[in-house]
Amino acid sequence: MTERGRPEVLWPLFAELTQLAGVGPKTAQTLENAGIEKPRDMLFTLPHTGIDRQLRTSIREVSATTTVTVEVTIGHHNPPAVKGRPYRVMVEDAQTSFQLVFFHAREDWLKKQLPTGQRRIVSGKIELFDGIAQMVHPDHIVAVEKGSEIPGFEPVYPLTAGVTQKVMWKATRAAVELAPTLEEWIDAALIEREGWPAWNAAVVAAHTPKTAAAIALTDPARTRLAYDELFAHQLTLALARAKDRSARGVASVGNGHLRQAVLATLPYRPTAAQTRAMDEIADDLAQPVRMNRLLQGDVGSGKTLVAMMALLTAVEAGGQGVMMAPTEILARQHLDGLRPQAEAAGVVLEILTGRDKGAERKAKLAALQEGRIQILVGTHAVFQKDVHFKDLRLAVIDEQHRFGVAQRMELGAKGQAVDVLVMTATPIPRSLALAQFGDMDVSVLDEKPPGRTPVQTALIATGKIDQVVARLQAAVAEGRQCYWVCPLVEESEVSDMTAAEERFKRLRAAFGEGVVGLVHGQMPPAEKDAAMARFVTGETKVLVATTVIEVGVNVPNASIMVIERAESFGLAQLHQLRGRVGRGAAQSTCLMMYQAPLSENGRRRLEILRETEDGFRISEEDLAMRGAGDVIGTAQSGLPRFRVADLERQAGLMSVAQVDARRLLQEDPALESDRGRAARVLLWLMEQDRAIRLISVG
Repeated sequence: MTERGRPEVLWPLFAELTQLAGVGPKTAQTLENAGIEKPRDMLFTLPHTGIDRQLRTSIREVSATTTVTVEVTIGHHNPPAVKGRPYRVMVEDAQTSFQLVFFHAREDWLKKQLPTGQRRIVSGKIELFDGIAQMVHPDHIVAVEKGSEIPGFEPVYPLTAGVTQKVMWKATRAAVELAPTLEEWIDAALIEREGWPAWNAAVVAAHTPKTAAAIALTDPARTRLAYDELFAHQLTLALARAKDRSARGVASVGNGHLRQAVLATLPYRPTAAQTRAMDEIADDLAQPVRMNRLLQGDVGSGKTLVAMMALLTAVEAGGQGVMMAPTEILARQHLDGLRPQAEAAGVVLEILTGRDKGAERKAKLAALQEGRIQILVGTHAVFQKDVHFKDLRLAVIDEQHRFGVAQRMELGAKGQAVDVLVMTATPIPRSLALAQFGDMDVSVLDEKPPGRTPVQTALIATGKIDQVVARLQAAVAEGRQCYWVCPLVEESEVSDMTAAEERFKRLRAAFGEGVVGLVHGQMPPAEKDAAMARFVTGETKVLVATTVIEVGVNVPNASIMVIERAESFGLAQLHQLRGRVGRGAAQSTCLMMYQAPLSENGRRRLEILRETEDGFRISEEDLAMRGAGDVIGTAQSGLPRFRVADLERQAGLMSVAQVDARRLLQEDPALESDRGRAARVLLWLMEQDRAIRLISVG
C-alpha cells in the first residue's frame, strides 16, 4: 500500500521495524518472516499468556515449577569442579535457602551480578532437584532499589524462532509509545453499552495486563481491538456492496405465469424456507440495482427449485438466465433436474460445455445471441469470448468456492448488469458467512422438503472391514449402489491416490471385474467424468473415491456410504459426504469406519453426526472444535487473517460489526462526517486499501 493518502498521524506505525528499541536488521528480518513487518503489526501482536511476578516473601509461598519473585541475600558461590557442570550460588529469602543454578556462565560476570552478602531481587521458575530447591537461570536479577523494573504481571508474547521474550517485550513497549491518539470510529452508543476504552487506551491496556483476566478475549480492551478489526473488514465489504448496488441494475419484474406453471406440477408444496428465499430473490430482481445474494442450503434442502424460480423470473421479464456449475457432470445433473420444470413452463433450456464443438456449438451460440435459448446451463465454458447473450439478466453460480470473484465479474460483463445468485451446499456458521460473504445478502434454507428418508449413521471400527465388505456384497446383489470414500492421507493428493488405488484393488478382488469404479483428484478430468458416468448409469455398483465426490453428485440409487478413517475428516466434510446418499426412496446407510482408539475429540465429532443431520448445527460444532481456518480451508476461503479477533469465540461481534458498518454507510455514504473521517483512518490503519479505493479518498 502506498504512503500516498495515508493520514500523517499513522506514519510512525508504518515505519521500519528497526526504529523499535532492540530490533536490529537481523531481528527485523526474522520478525518479517513471521509476518511482523512494521510497528503496526507489532502493536497488534498481543500477549497470549502472562506470568505472575509479584514480589513474595519466600519461595515457600508457591509450589514447585511455578515462577516466583523474591528478595534474597546472596551466599557463597560454588564454581564447578569439572568443566561442563553447573555453577551454583547459594541464596536465602525470608524463610528458607535455595540455589541459583547457571550453565556455561562466566565466573567474573556472576560475581559482579551476585556479590556475596548483598541483597538482590530474583525472579524465575523454582524446581526441586534431589530434594533441593533451585532456580535455573533466573529471568530477572535486579538490585532491590530497581525492583519496580520487574512487572508484577509480565505479558508473554507468541514467539517466532530466533526472537526472545526480552526482545518482544522491548519492541512492543516501543510500538505502544508510537501509538497515536485517534478520533473515535465506533458508534458512541455501542462504546457506552459495552464499556470499551478509547483505541489508544485499549492498545496500552492490552500490552500491559495486570492480571490473567486482562489477557482473556472477554477483556474490554481486547474486545474493542477485535471489534476494530472486524468493523474495518465489514466496512470494506459494505463499501463493496454499496458500489455494487450503485451500479445500475436492470429491474426484472416477472408476472408469475411461468413459476405458477411449474409449481402446479410439483407433487409437494415448497417449504416455508424455500418460499421465503424465492420471495427475497424476486424482490431483489425487481430492484433497479444489482443483486448479489448467497443461497445457503443444506444437502437436500431444495436449492435447485429456488434457483429455477429465480431463472424463470428473469425469463418472465423478457430476459435470459444462466446456471453455472463447476464440472460437466454437475452441469448435466442440473440440466436433468431442471428439464421437467422447463418443459412444464414451456421454456427453452440448453447446455453449453467444453464438449460442444463445430456446427453444434455454432448453432447454440446463434440461438443464445438471438434469445431463442432462454435458460443456459453450463460450465466455465460460458465465459469464453464468443459467447454472447441477447439479454442476460441473472447468473446462478453453484458452489461458490470453485468460482473466484474475478469470474463472477467476468460473468457480470456478459450482460448489462447481471444479477448474481450464488448457491452453496456447505452450511457455514453465521460468523464465517459474514466474514466471507459479508458483501452479499444471504438467504438460508434450513428445512428439508417432505419425503426424504433420514440416513442411518453407524460407527464401526476398521478391524471389522470384512463384515462391511460382506454387507456390501449382499446389498449389491439386491441391486443397490455404494460409495467407498478412502481416508485423507496427510493432506497429500498423491498419497490419497495411492490409498484409493489400494482399496480399489482389494474391493475389485472381492466383487469381481467391472463392478467397482475408481475416482481420485489426480485423474485426468475426462477419465474422472467417465468413471462417474458409469456409476451414475449403474454400470458400476461400488465407487471408490477420495473426497472429490464431496460436492453435488446425485445418484438416487446409491444408498450406502462407507467412509474409511472417518475420524480424519472434518465434521462439515463428513456431513457433505453423507449427503450423497439418502436421495432416493430406499433406506440409506452411512458407515463411518474409525481407527480405535478414538481421541476424545474424534469420538465427539462422530457422535454429533450420529445425533443430527442438521448441517447448520454441525457446522457450528465444527467451528467450535477445529477453528475457522480448518473449517473453510484458509487457502481457498478468501477468509481474512485477523490478528486480534477470534472468529470462533467472538462470532457475535461480527454480526454487530456488519450491522454497524452498513448503518454508517447508509447515514454517511462518502464517510465525510466526524465519525466517517475517523473510520477512514481505521481503514488505513487496518490496511484495507481495497476499501480506500472504493471511497473517493479525500
